[in-house]
Amino acid sequence: MRRNYMKRFGIITIMLLLLPAALLSGCKGKAGQETKEIKRQQVSGVTVEAVALSQADEYIETSGTVKAKTTSIVGSRIMGTITSVKVKEGDRVQAGQVLATIDDSDIVQRVKAAEKGVEAARQQRSLTDVTYQRYKKLYDDRALTGQELDQIETQNKVADMEYERAKAMHQEARVYHGFARVTAPVSGVVTEKKTDPGSMAVPGVPLFTIEDTSGYRIEANLDEKHAGKVKLGMEAGIYIESLGRAINGVIAEVVPSVDPMTRTFVVKIKISGEGLRNGSYGKVSVPAGKKETLLVSKKAIVEKGQLTGVYVVDAKSIVTYRLIRAGRVYGDKVEILSGLSPNERLIVDGVEKAVDGGVLVSKE
Repeated sequence: MRRNYMKRFGIITIMLLLLPAALLSGCKGKAGQETKEIKRQQVSGVTVEAVALSQADEYIETSGTVKAKTTSIVGSRIMGTITSVKVKEGDRVQAGQVLATIDDSDIVQRVKAAEKGVEAARQQRSLTDVTYQRYKKLYDDRALTGQELDQIETQNKVADMEYERAKAMHQEARVYHGFARVTAPVSGVVTEKKTDPGSMAVPGVPLFTIEDTSGYRIEANLDEKHAGKVKLGMEAGIYIESLGRAINGVIAEVVPSVDPMTRTFVVKIKISGEGLRNGSYGKVSVPAGKKETLLVSKKAIVEKGQLTGVYVVDAKSIVTYRLIRAGRVYGDKVEILSGLSPNERLIVDGVEKAVDGGVLVSKE
């Protein structure tokens, strides 16, 4: 009995020792079987091209602010009560158009007084002129001394000067009276109105702002390292965010000084177009020579939600969706800033047939 028990115990022990090995062997066989059963989806009907470095224009990218050709701050040259306001914000005005009027009751009296002064001086000059002619005749007849004639001649000259001074004062009063009408210095659009009837006009205090809409410019700050690359007359690309469109501009002014705080200099670019407004934000692209970069067809770019990528084909014809960072657009080509290397192959046509992880079986 003891011998039979020991024999059965030994057999059980051997089986327990062999069981893990058998299980392990079974698992390996199953895993190997699953590996062999993986099948990749076939991809066909696509065009594959190798990526190569290309010559492209290099641009200096920055941002700027649209400004009107001229922005006029209009104020009063005299103190007085505003009696009427002729325009409102958004109105288009012409140079010389009346924007507002100021109480001129006291100025009118000055003009009338000046007119009377001119009339009095005119009569006085006429009288002295007649007197001088009489004394001159007496002098010619030897009935008057030269000294007496000189006195009369001096009085005549003084009367002439008084008359001229009275006319100047009258003209000054009329000009001053004109200041009671606030007029537009330039043609444009009223963008600000800061007064109403009954308000007090004070010299130096703005009443209106008028923008000359006949032309615009965009002012942008460029890093000082680009100072030698930017020249007058160069074309620049502008994208106006508020309009959602691109326009062309020409560099009209390059400020030579550099801001010591930001290490930038100002470039003023002349632009034109419908819908431009003072203060609008714009993206600026200034040409800065040539560079080597990777350019791929727009058709190769695949957007997946917030992701941007391309389908790359490796040496084993396996198709992989790879994320990239796109740059500028050059016609029907897109610059690739990162994610691709030269000579890599990617699907450039038929991307709708591509499958991530698929295998390329034919090429057109």
